[in-house]
This record gives sequence, C-alpha cells and structure tokens, in this order.
Amino acid sequence: MRLVSRTKIVAAVALIAPFLLVVHASAGRQAPTPLPDNPLKISPFATDLPKEDRATYQEDFSKLPLAENKLKLSIEVLGEKDDMPDKPFIRERWHLVWRPGDPIDVYIVKPRNVPKPPVVLYLYSYPQDTDRFKDDYWCGTTTGNGFAAVGFVSAVTGQRTEYRSLKDDFFNQLPESMGATVHDVQMILNYLESRGDFDMTRVGMLGQGSGGGIGILASAVDPRIKVLDVLTPWGDWPTFLAKSTFVPSEEIPALNKPEFLKTVSGVDPVDWFPKVQARSVRIQDIRKDGHMPDDAQKAMEQAAPPTTEIDQFGDGAAFVPAAENGKLLDWVRQQLAPDAKPLAVTDSTQRVHYYPPQMPTNPLDLKHQ
Repeated sequence: MRLVSRTKIVAAVALIAPFLLVVHASAGRQAPTPLPDNPLKISPFATDLPKEDRATYQEDFSKLPLAENKLKLSIEVLGEKDDMPDKPFIRERWHLVWRPGDPIDVYIVKPRNVPKPPVVLYLYSYPQDTDRFKDDYWCGTTTGNGFAAVGFVSAVTGQRTEYRSLKDDFFNQLPESMGATVHDVQMILNYLESRGDFDMTRVGMLGQGSGGGIGILASAVDPRIKVLDVLTPWGDWPTFLAKSTFVPSEEIPALNKPEFLKTVSGVDPVDWFPKVQARSVRIQDIRKDGHMPDDAQKAMEQAAPPTTEIDQFGDGAAFVPAAENGKLLDWVRQQLAPDAKPLAVTDSTQRVHYYPPQMPTNPLDLKHQ
C-alpha cells in the first residue's frame, strides 16, 4: 500500500479546510453606492438597515423557507473590483445588507468573456473567513471551464462577527449560525437572479463542514440549487455536540443540555437531508475526522436521498487523490453540464464508494517513510 506524503496531505487540507460597482438594467432599481476610498474597511453607514426597513424586519431562524421571513435587500454596495486584462476572471466584492448589524461580503467571480455563466456557491466550514476568495489561484480554478463562483461565510463567522458580542460564537449561537445562513443562501440567489448576468437554471453549491450542513438545509427549501456537493457536512447535533473535537471543551456541558439541543432540533441537517431538492447530490465523508464524528457521518449518509452518490474515505490521506489539482471541483461542474444525467440508481453497490485508509495506525511510523 502506497502511503501519501505529509506534503500532499497538508496541500489537500489547505484546499478543503478550510465587493464592486455595477449598474443593473432592472427597471426602477437604484444604482448601488460605492464604498469610500478604503474598501477593506466597512463604512459605518452600512452596518444597519434603513429605519423604514428596520420597522418591518422579521426573521425566525427556525423557519428555513425565506417566504416565512421578512428580509429585504436594503444596502447593495460595490466594495471592490478586480478586472485586470491578464487574468481569466473578474472578481467583485459586494457588500450586502438585509439584516440589522450583519452586513455580508459576497465575492462574485466571473470567467472572462463568458456571457451568463452557470454559477456555483462556495461555503466553507466555520471558522474560515473570506481570505480564499481574494486568492487569484482559487478564483482562477473555480472559474475554469466557464463557471462563475460565489463565495461568502456563514453567520457568526469571520467578518460577520465584527458587530457582535465577544461571547457569541458559531456553536453557542448554532440556531442562528445555521438558520440565518440558510436565509442568506436564498437571499444571495435572489440577488444573483436580479442581476440577470448568470444562468440561474444551472446553479450548484459546494459546502464543507458546517457549510455542507447549511447547503443541505438550503437545498431542502430552495429548488434553485440543482446540484449539491457536500464534504463531511456537519449534522446530527446530539452526536456532533457530544463527540466532535472541534467544539470548544468549555462549552460542551452547556451545548449538550436538553434545553439547548431542543433549540437546534429544527436546524439539524440529518432531519432535512431526505427533503433535499437538488437533482444531483454527492456526499464525501472522511472517516477518523475528529471534527465530524464517524457515528454522525454514518447517520448523515443513511439520511441522504436514495440516489445520493456517497464517497467514504478511510482517512484524510485516502482523500488526497480525490482533492488534489482542483479535482474536488470537477463533479459539481460535470453535473451542471447541459447534457448531464443525474444518478438514478438506488442500489448502494453502484452509488457508494469506499476508499481504504492510507495512513499507518501509529503516526510515529511516518518517520520511516
């Protein structure tokens, strides 16, 4: 058995571990306001809703369909634009607000000279911030083959914690972290539709970790997501919160109390997975991943729709060949091709694939490789 080098493992982890002024043609729509000279510093005027919108703002994080909440795009600001002729993409950073005190930076990266490209939403796992969306390599890779890429971060994460209490984190605010971001996905899709420069009949979403769990919830309530690709998605909260090595140890007792578990029961991806509406679904799980316990991974796989393609990797090293050199992005783009045929078989022998572990049992054995 060939062992995978540390260098390749680190490279794979780096791959998976884990805005600008345009006037729309829509009738009656106001042109967005550009940010001040320093676009990386959020202007104080953009941190809240206008008074007239604050009065009607209503949001229930436990109600995932957007129609059951009153959210309105109130601030639409182009923060930054990177349009260099030598690059195969055009990158925009949009500053969008539809919730008090929670401005969102959405990075929209379009392939150059491709009219109305299909689009893939990218949502990586907490606590990853927006850094990768500013990286030219990421932008060039995700827009390859004529696809647009849209990146953002979940609620109570990264740039979205600037106006929050220091006591808040993704886990102790889990109902909001999940529910609000599901609303954000739907609002972002609304915004992309309103622009008119994307093929909204071919929308995919790639989510990792917490982003994968959010992708499942979003696809369950929004049929516009045609292809869903999730990597070790979080879910099965009673198991996850009790066993995940990612949960802060000092928070574990409070998060596992029955009263807290009750608050997150309505946003548990394991319960919503059977309702996913995407025509093509893939789940990639990495066993021995302390962040997402094996028992919770198995529960998620059992809950997946019957035609879901399931790739089980024995450990992180077994996953490296599937992720290196941008191959992680291939499946969702193939499934969004005009002539793509979704997997229609329910036989597990045809849709479940297992890749045995590649790391030695004792990590100290690596020194002999």
